[in-house]
Amino acid sequence: MKRPHPRRRATSSEVARLAGVSRSTVSFVLNQTPGIAIGQETRERVLAAAAELEYVPNALARGLVSGEAKTIGLLVSRAAHLRVDAFIPQMLYSLAKYSHAYGYRVLLETTDDASQPEAYLKLIRSRQIDGLIALNMRSDDRRVLSLLERSFPLVLLGSTPKGQAEVDGVVSARKATRHLLQLGHRRVAHVAFAPEAYLATQDRLRGYRLALEEAGVPYDQALVRYADFSAESGYLAMQPLIAERPTALFAGNDTVALGAMAAILERGLRIPDDIAVVGYDDIPTAAYFAPPLTTIRTDPVEQAKLAVELLIRRIQGAPSDPPELPADLPLIVRDSCGAKARKAGAPRPDPSG
Repeated sequence: MKRPHPRRRATSSEVARLAGVSRSTVSFVLNQTPGIAIGQETRERVLAAAAELEYVPNALARGLVSGEAKTIGLLVSRAAHLRVDAFIPQMLYSLAKYSHAYGYRVLLETTDDASQPEAYLKLIRSRQIDGLIALNMRSDDRRVLSLLERSFPLVLLGSTPKGQAEVDGVVSARKATRHLLQLGHRRVAHVAFAPEAYLATQDRLRGYRLALEEAGVPYDQALVRYADFSAESGYLAMQPLIAERPTALFAGNDTVALGAMAAILERGLRIPDDIAVVGYDDIPTAAYFAPPLTTIRTDPVEQAKLAVELLIRRIQGAPSDPPELPADLPLIVRDSCGAKARKAGAPRPDPSG
């Protein structure tokens, strides 16, 4: 049998022909239908054929026959993100809300093992989902690339490859950094919210560097550290940065900013008098930090809504141009950056740090 084109989704009929069985046998094996006696040799042949063709069951088609609910998979790259990242709960709430509005249920999965490039395909086959929304993927994640190459319905959040539902992190990070530069700071540090391999981390770092370049301020690698989503990691990343004598900090997200602010205050330094701070996301608690956090306001509700709409169109085979999200997110100015004090006539920071 001629193998299907790698960019086209294989069908159950092709699996049946390759295995030399009926389509119903394929369905019984892959769905693990109880009460059906199928020999071990036949079962293994079907599984081998499905693996060779990289067959992914279509839950929508199966649902029309069985009456089962349609399902969207939501994949978070690491389980720990659910525990430590304050942005993710807002996104999860919104994704579930809008998925349910379209008649889809949401299946949440996490996968910490990046060693197997076909892990996502196996996850999809075992859970029988129609499409996948993946949050905070790494740039070197071959599993995501594998799904994109096969045109499986997929939307990435927290990254900016073409055709995805995401704001422009470069533009927003540039705005945050430029705000600090316009306040007179020249030693502006950056604590990224995640390791460098994450796509969103790379975007925000590019925005930070672009703002420095436009202001004629040399990029200093010593002023850059990488956190790992949690407030604790922001705290640990900020501790060695304080020795570099920055007068300002752009934190890659508000959760990391909270930890970094704790490290600053623990050293007996004042915010914003000694080190001004700007975050990213405007999580619900940002206004209640001490001092209240100046931050870029993202809109997880709108991002989730557009991500679901985009994925549904891709599942249905409809045209799916990426949605237009605002490129210029607002900067919410509060006390942590010192802008309000500057307007009141406080002295500008010493450029020498």
